[in-house]
Amino acid sequence: MKVLCVIPARYASTRLPGKPLKLIAGKPMIQHVYEQAGKAKKPAEVLVA
Repeated sequence: MKVLCVIPARYASTRLPGKPLKLIAGKPMIQHVYEQAGKAKKPAEVLVA
């Protein structure tokens, strides 16, 4: 079975615009999420939508 990770990352959010690119510990939030998704049961693909 192939595992696919899809990360919803809306840049134009009404509550916190630009949230995926906000820095957390020196890295954009989306990078933290992408790295963690890559650790999940060896996904075939990790997509940022």
